[in-house]
Amino acid sequence: MKNRLYKILKPIKETQSIRGVELPVGLEFRQLVVTGPPGAGKTYYINQIRGWPNEGYLDLSKRGWWKNQSLIYRPREIHLGIPYKGFPESLTVFDQEWLDALPENLEIDYSRIRIPPLAGSFFGTNWRDRYIFEFMIPDAEIIYERRRNRQKEGYFPVDANLSLEVVARQIEQYSAVALYLHRAGLNVYIRKTLEQPPMLISEKGVGALPPWAVADIVPRTNLKSLAGWKELFLKQGKVPWFTVNAAIQILDGAGRISHDGKSFDIIIGRRHLRISPEIPLGASKRYLRQNKNWIIRKPETCSDRTLRGFARIMPGQTIQLGRANKVYDDLFDFKKDVAKRHVSITNLKGDLLIKPLDSDYPVRIVRLDNEDNREQINATRIASMLEARSLLGGSISMLEKRSALALILEVNEILAEEPYRPRDAHGLPGGLLEIPDEPTPVIVGDLHGMVDNLLKILTESCLIQALQDKSAILCILGDAVHSENAQEMENMDSSILIMDLILSLKRRFPANVFYLRGNHDDFDPELSKNGIPQGLLMKRALETYRGNSFVEAIQTFYDRLPVMMFSPSFIAVHAGPPRVGTTREQIINIRENHAIAGELLKNRLKRPHYLSGYGKTEIRALRQMLGAAKPTPVIVGHTPLDPFGTIWQNAGSIKNHHIVYSSHQNGPGLFIRIKGKMVPLSYPYEPLAKLINKMKRSS
Repeated sequence: MKNRLYKILKPIKETQSIRGVELPVGLEFRQLVVTGPPGAGKTYYINQIRGWPNEGYLDLSKRGWWKNQSLIYRPREIHLGIPYKGFPESLTVFDQEWLDALPENLEIDYSRIRIPPLAGSFFGTNWRDRYIFEFMIPDAEIIYERRRNRQKEGYFPVDANLSLEVVARQIEQYSAVALYLHRAGLNVYIRKTLEQPPMLISEKGVGALPPWAVADIVPRTNLKSLAGWKELFLKQGKVPWFTVNAAIQILDGAGRISHDGKSFDIIIGRRHLRISPEIPLGASKRYLRQNKNWIIRKPETCSDRTLRGFARIMPGQTIQLGRANKVYDDLFDFKKDVAKRHVSITNLKGDLLIKPLDSDYPVRIVRLDNEDNREQINATRIASMLEARSLLGGSISMLEKRSALALILEVNEILAEEPYRPRDAHGLPGGLLEIPDEPTPVIVGDLHGMVDNLLKILTESCLIQALQDKSAILCILGDAVHSENAQEMENMDSSILIMDLILSLKRRFPANVFYLRGNHDDFDPELSKNGIPQGLLMKRALETYRGNSFVEAIQTFYDRLPVMMFSPSFIAVHAGPPRVGTTREQIINIRENHAIAGELLKNRLKRPHYLSGYGKTEIRALRQMLGAAKPTPVIVGHTPLDPFGTIWQNAGSIKNHHIVYSSHQNGPGLFIRIKGKMVPLSYPYEPLAKLINKMKRSS
């Protein structure tokens, strides 16, 4: 098999030792992205240099892959999705479709590989310089022997049915991609082993070093430092400070607005947008120093009963507002009096740099409220917090025994006649929930006892008011119980409290709050986390607090729950789709189909070390089973892909397949429909239970 890199690799002579590994001089540690075929030694390498332990995935055919969240944390191991002719979606070299295909049918479609852009302006990001890709490509015999040995230990499914020919083909594919990215102008080098120096691709026969690998390189301006900005200003002219006041002012050129804790409005066309510092309630000074985010949203109150999204600008980030930006156009509903590219906003360590982009379309700035965000809560938020407190009768705390039993019995009666659920063969509400498209859906993932996250969701974006007005539907994808915090896994108090809240919501809004069953919604003694039998502990805690009658009622609640939700806007399930061939009738009659129920509650996305999971085929079959349009989003919980995020869009390189995780200790994620599209939102953590309980009743 042809070695595409034969005779064009030259050792890099100037190297530096980082944690015992020789890396090119000039390479910044956080630029490094490590990739290569299975068994190349990527995981060992990342552990050696103490990079991020979780694997990432990049679909090279996806627009903007260079902004993928997998690249936020570096150095990190990355698997590549490669586009092939005749295959509509990219494949990894361990996908079953790739392994089953004949070698002659696996021709890389280079025309579909997207290349990061160069900076379009001085302020723009040169994405080609942000990353340096290290391709680990040992000899085929070395990888083959390594994978044979680890297969004997029985914990790497990607090594099943292994052959030297397959290994050689996988190496050839990665070599081809490395050469193509190098020719496209990306920073690429090759490493065969950690014991040998890294190598550059040098097709002209000269081992010349690129700028990032030169020891005495003159560093470019670093816009992440104060010194860098001073250098920038000296060269380009200092950007003037802009003082916001109660008078409407036209911004003639670029202006800088300080992070003073106060909101202001920006007016583009007839659209007013409120720009506010994101200051979570109860946040420490240290948190505020490290997280100087801004939020952009429409300033309307909840009186219009319309759920709204928002845009977040984090330090170092630039956004452009205008009709050409589809995401923000959907969020803010721009009219024709807004330019296609109207204004850019950059967060400079908390201060905002605002620059008009079209001289024919003015940008106006005004401050309508001079109060400091750190010292105020708007009336709408206060009303939402008081409504949340009223759910449990006056405080966010566990219900007493008699009230709790009355609540669960009432909810069970609601479930016995729950709307939007086709009846099964026994005349009972079936496992499928088919909601109408008119109310705005809000999709919440696993909460795992994070009471404050549920309260945050309820009290933001006018959700609780929208539930009262029947203009929203809240759907929780199961697993609200059983903490994943290592220190709290055995404590069931938060699980009991969060279920009291959810049951109270169901009683208050029976046709607008729905809960799908998850794998943790069970008393199974085998249900455990880190060896802790959480199912059994939950049952014992409920017996202690509330008695056997309550435990029996909760079991009835579990048994009556739906397992799948479907509307013209989305499909939702706790874990993942069932196997191909499952019918709609089987989902409705889920009580008779235990194997299918197990898949819906426990299945996981297929990954390099979990090849038995679901993939593109099952997602496609799920849409077909329900008669859903091809782009209908499929939203699941159950399987967070790394410990850092709350939302994973197009997870597993499956278009419109998203994972949402709402129990992160830094705050919840969710999906909300805006202008017909399911839009992800995330909120920062707030200790709301404590704060709500401190509020005066007269607030």
